[in-house]
Parts: sequence; C-alpha cells; structure tokens
Amino acid sequence: MFETNNQTVSNLRQILAEMKTLPHDNPRAMPAEFYTSTDFLKFETEEVLRKEWMCVGHVGEVSIPGDFYTTEMLDEQILVTRDMDGVVRVLSNVCRHRGNRVAEGSGNSRKFTCQYHTWTYDNTGALLAAPLMNKQPGFEKEKCGLPEFASEIWKGWIFVNLDGTAAALAPRLAGLQAVIKNYHQEDRFLNFIEEDTWSCNWKCLFENFMEGYHLSATHRKTLHKITPTRLCKKMGSDDGWTGYHAYYDPNYPPRGPFHPDLTEDEKIKSPMYGVYPNLVVGMATNFTLFMCLRPDGVDKVTIRWGVTGLENDPEAQAVKDYVDLCKSFNAEDREKLEILQIALKTRNYPGGPLAPDDYEGSIWDFIQYMARHLAS
Repeated sequence: MFETNNQTVSNLRQILAEMKTLPHDNPRAMPAEFYTSTDFLKFETEEVLRKEWMCVGHVGEVSIPGDFYTTEMLDEQILVTRDMDGVVRVLSNVCRHRGNRVAEGSGNSRKFTCQYHTWTYDNTGALLAAPLMNKQPGFEKEKCGLPEFASEIWKGWIFVNLDGTAAALAPRLAGLQAVIKNYHQEDRFLNFIEEDTWSCNWKCLFENFMEGYHLSATHRKTLHKITPTRLCKKMGSDDGWTGYHAYYDPNYPPRGPFHPDLTEDEKIKSPMYGVYPNLVVGMATNFTLFMCLRPDGVDKVTIRWGVTGLENDPEAQAVKDYVDLCKSFNAEDREKLEILQIALKTRNYPGGPLAPDDYEGSIWDFIQYMARHLAS
C-alpha cells in the first residue's frame, strides 16, 4: 500500500468510502480536489494505474515484423515492437548500460542501438552487442536484455501492466464483449493515429467521454445532429468497464457500410465504452474512435488517439471525413475541459448531483471503480 499522511488524500479516500454507501439513485460527483491534488495523483498512480492494464496503442501501429513505436506511461519509457516471429512485445526503452533511451519515434527495424554508447538490441529485447564489454570480467550479455512488461492484446488494443501483477484482462471484459461482438472491432483496420496533450486531469477526460449528457450542449454543431443527448441509453457495466449507447437521430443518414452481423438495433447506435482505467472508445457502425489516456501531471493528459475502420485505406475520403469530424468534436471537448480544469482549482466545489443513469450513470460507475481501489 502506498503510504501517505497527506490530509487531502485522506479526505478523498474517506469521500470515496462514503460514495460506496450511497444508493444508485442518488449519485454524486467527486469534489474538486479529486482532479487537482498532486498528492492524490501520486496515490492513484501507485494504487491503480501501475497495477492495472493500461492501453498504450493499437496493433495496427506494428502491423508487420520489425515495426516499432516508442511511447511512455507513468514515467516508464516504452518500446512496442513486433519481432521477426510476429510477436508483439512491450519492452522497456531504457538501455541496460547507463539508462539512456534505446529507440526514438517509430519505424521498422531488426535492431535498436542506444546512441550514448552503442549497445545494440534486437526486437525481442535481447542484447546483441556491447562494445568492449568482453574485456570486463563478469559481464554476461544474456543477462542484459531489455526487460519485457506484461502485455495483452484485446480487440486490437495493446495493454501493458507495469507492475506485472494484474489478473488476465480478457475475462474481466467478457460482459463488454457480449455487447460489442457484432461490430467486430478486432477486424477493423487502423486508419489514423496521433498524439496530443490537453490541459486537464486524465479523469476529467475519461468522464467526459463516458457521458452523453454533454452531447447536445457541448457538441451542438457536430454530434447533436447525429447522437443527441435525449437518445442516450445506459448499457451494462462490470468491474472492468462501463458505457452507454448513443442512438442516432432518425433524421440522420444511415452510417454504413454495415457488418452483416449487426442487428437492426445495432445499426442505429454507437456503443460508447471505457475500459478502466485509461481506454475510451466510441464505436460507430462504420468507424471506431479510441483514446489511450496517460496522466502528464495533475492538470495535463497526453492522448494517443486513433480511428479504425472496416477498410484498410487511410486515404479514402470517408476516412478523412470521419477523422475531420473527430478533430472537430475533440476540439469542442478540449475547450470545455481546459476551462473545467481552471474552475476546479476552487475550494468551494464539493461535488454535485449527477444526471439520470442514461446520461451520467457511467460517471457513477467510474467513481465506484476508483472507490473499490482507493477508498479508506
């Protein structure tokens, strides 16, 4: 257990304990400090984020042997590779010699050379060369490979467990799999990927993505005409996930092409779901938007976000149109969330009542998830 005597952390843990006792029909939001306390971020990092499965990207980023990309998560430098046998690996991107980074950016390579002293590794992490080290008595090359983090692939997303103790991911998402199976996310191709950083707490963005209450107000020019707030319906939830269905306005054109397995009901709605604690997904009938969130301080979140689709053609006009739509409503969300982060610096917001289940029930689910892990 992460030790802290910080009063704010203690108070928030007590509030989370109280949240666990509230009836489902009287849900409340968390107070401002939940999103602004640096000490609480340290606490949740140790007790939730490092212990849970964190999404770091999509297999489409490493589609053929030799592909790699670099990223980071909670101050860990990460190298995601597909080795020459086709195995996706999540490696530490820190040289075993003096601790510099081994790889930069993304590309395709059979080996990675640290530019500090040219120690060289293959794309399984094994050390290939260490100049002059054969003259050092006791040096054992086979013991100096890059450590590999525990990882799993679910529906094409790559997850890492930094402390290596988490139970298997897929079983905890079995209920979600039953909801989304006919959309066949695992068969959708990566059409677009980029990173961005917003000036808000990571939990604010997770909660924003997971509620339909803001769709008609915040996204009046974009999403309101497609998925208005009044048509949102809460889906189920479980220990590992939550979500809602964003139904399409009947006046909006059909969002095909449709997978033949989709039911008539599934053709007129998008499952919007979050895999705790850091993957949020909007799964339309033809495209999927996803965001992998990672805290970058208490008031910043770095987002690795992308779009997958039924066809493997990033240059198709339909793909460009959907990416442009995503960029438009992301900009609307970012504006509101960055204002929210400033407003939450107040000492006078204890947390307000949440909207009915169909509109903000998933926020209540997320608070309950945090309470299960962090309540005193």
